Amino acid sequence: MMCSGYRILVASYTDGLTSLLFDPKGPTLEVTSKIKVGNRPSWLTAHPDDPTLVFTGLEQSDGIIIALKFNEDGNATVVGQIPSGGADPASLLATTSTLFVGNYSSGTILAAPVSASPPYFSKHPKSSLLQLKGMGPNPQRQESSHPHHVVSIPGRTEFLIPDLGADRTWRIVRDPAGELIIKGEVVYPPGNGPRHVVFHEGILYTLNELTSTLTAHRLPPLPAVPTLLSTTPTLRRPSEEPLGDRLAAELLLAPAVTGGDPSFLYASNRNDPSPAGDTLVVFSLEKPETPELVEEVYTGLRHLRGAAIVGEDSRWVVLGGTQGGGVKVYERVDRGRSLREIASLPEVEQPTAFLWWGEARKTGH
Repeated sequence: MMCSGYRILVASYTDGLTSLLFDPKGPTLEVTSKIKVGNRPSWLTAHPDDPTLVFTGLEQSDGIIIALKFNEDGNATVVGQIPSGGADPASLLATTSTLFVGNYSSGTILAAPVSASPPYFSKHPKSSLLQLKGMGPNPQRQESSHPHHVVSIPGRTEFLIPDLGADRTWRIVRDPAGELIIKGEVVYPPGNGPRHVVFHEGILYTLNELTSTLTAHRLPPLPAVPTLLSTTPTLRRPSEEPLGDRLAAELLLAPAVTGGDPSFLYASNRNDPSPAGDTLVVFSLEKPETPELVEEVYTGLRHLRGAAIVGEDSRWVVLGGTQGGGVKVYERVDRGRSLREIASLPEVEQPTAFLWWGEARKTGH
């Protein structure tokens, strides 16, 4: 058997998910299937023991979590659902035994038991629900807590929850009874609006949506407190005028390519007024404490919200324009310092997030 491409699942602000097949030999990008699951399935996470078991959340006032099982052809079947524990689930993280859900509008975090085998969701679940409380100076965006990401730290028991509304990243653990407990916090200047985070080699990198900045904090294990290392704009030419609708969105860790430079961070910027569309910027981590913006790629996409890195060698980057341009795939070039567009599918509607969940295979000799 040999690989004939990569399967990429696309979340959206429509009523369904789209499966794509990306063949780098073409290179080609095509739709293989679609499935309707409900209102605005905007985020995706796969079970770590079974990448064909995928969870998505419906962003609505009575949030719902949907479990789907994919077959080898990329077609999905809904196999379960539970309440999200709040309104507008915007981020999910699956571990071996637990699904963590960040409900954006209600400011709640759900920890629900899951498994890689049927019925996937327990019939008698013992879930934990944590209510976050906080606010910031922006009355339109920070009137209450708005968790926007759920991240685990390998080798530690804590989880990180950036809260756009409270200008905090909460450091959360589970007590012996399974309840979620806040054990620490990372504090940002008022109005920053932390959206997504990456933890890498002892440093927490935070993409701040409302100020379009990237902060780096030294984050030792609990109970030690973090230390601010640097703050860098995500725009190559930051304006002295108010940013308006220009908002940072996604943050990805891009490992070093073979024979290339050290690791990179990729950050997306939405609503650029340029006719060339929104940008994906590349930060070098050659000096980890002070990331350096080394490249700015105009994508032609509008409202560049979601992005993901595809392939075992982390060679491909998939991007989506929620308000125009569909989906594009880029190849990492120049030793990982830049990107080159190689495939596009403009007809994909309102993409918001991506999940690489497997390879498509065909018989070879």
